Amino acid sequence: MKHRRMCRRVLSCFGALLVLGATPSLAAEPTPPAATALAALVAEAREHNPELRAAAEERKAARERIPQAGALDDPMLEAGVVNLPAESLRFDREPMTMKMIGLSQKLPYPGKRGLREALAAKDAEAANYAYQETANRVVQRVKSAYYDLALSDESIRITRDNRAALGRLLELVRSRYEVGLASQADALKAQTQIAKMDDELLSLGRERRIAESELTRLLGRSRSEAIAPEPLRPQHAALPPLEILEADAGRVSPQLLALKSALARSGTGVELAHKDYYPDFDVRFSYGQRDNLPGMPQENLVSLTVAINLPLWRRSKLEPRVAEAEAMRDQAQSRYQAQLDELRARLRQAVASARQGLDSIRLYETAILPQARLTLDAALSAYQVGRADFLTLLDSQMAVFNYRVAHAAAVAGYDKARAEIDFLTGRPAGTAAEH
Repeated sequence: MKHRRMCRRVLSCFGALLVLGATPSLAAEPTPPAATALAALVAEAREHNPELRAAAEERKAARERIPQAGALDDPMLEAGVVNLPAESLRFDREPMTMKMIGLSQKLPYPGKRGLREALAAKDAEAANYAYQETANRVVQRVKSAYYDLALSDESIRITRDNRAALGRLLELVRSRYEVGLASQADALKAQTQIAKMDDELLSLGRERRIAESELTRLLGRSRSEAIAPEPLRPQHAALPPLEILEADAGRVSPQLLALKSALARSGTGVELAHKDYYPDFDVRFSYGQRDNLPGMPQENLVSLTVAINLPLWRRSKLEPRVAEAEAMRDQAQSRYQAQLDELRARLRQAVASARQGLDSIRLYETAILPQARLTLDAALSAYQVGRADFLTLLDSQMAVFNYRVAHAAAVAGYDKARAEIDFLTGRPAGTAAEH
């Protein structure tokens, strides 16, 4: 009897050590010295991401099209021989024989050049908004991949902590088994859970490599390099009202601004189509040099002509062109409204996801995790005095583990939802990298 009481005291001390070595909180984890800040990765992606660089080149190319659209066609230089006698091939036999040089220039009807340049300017404006939208999307993807990587690291750390705790439980069971207070089945259950944790670590390691590979791709790195994200930090900042977020999105979202530019461009296209009812001009000037005939001096000649096209084919060409431009304008209006509706729907979904994540974080921190840890402490105390079986203790330990993983997932999910909100509201890329 004395031997059993002594064993129970030893086991109680061992159990106390187990409680002290139990699961630490998420916020208490120190930041690794090699951790990479999100802001630095966002800056790197803005500089090296190939998709963003392609969008920048497209923006540059669109700007170069503006002066081209308003420029005149190249003038035409003409040179030749006019009215040369076929038999003699001499320049001093016929008075109309001359060597001629001419210059011609096509001139669009007044207003057409300005409208064409306005079309190109709207295209450049849309390309600029497309670049901003691409930049925001790249930043959102970098943030999402970063938080996935941070979640993988946090899950690995929690799993290792749980494996260590299960190892201490196994030692406790073995100590009790040696004195006849536990069964061999209890030890086997603990070993099985440890093996499951090893398998979970293998799976988490694979998920981490996938997340790191995706982040490396977004950064535009030519080779894979180790990336150590900062530890996840629980967020508690409230979101702005949905009405304010929707107003921000409608005002500054590059997606919507690009469609507004397309809508304005289509209106200019209708105006330009109506201008095609008016003719263009072709101005020609020529100079003819004539050789003197025998006994008859010849004067040189100059000519100036103006030609116009006759826009006669209204029903088959001009009217369909106007109808096409008007249809494109109506399409642009519908696309803008459809994009606005889609953006609002996605924004509501992202806000709902962020608010749910925020509520989950608070619930885990204030109720679920503290209660689960108290339950684990109670199960451990009861098991030490023989008032609870090992399965109850093991379930309590695994419950704490699962809740910690769920808490970390809620933190990462909230961060990803905030990144999605920043993207949808059109917040400039690179701002609010950390919430």
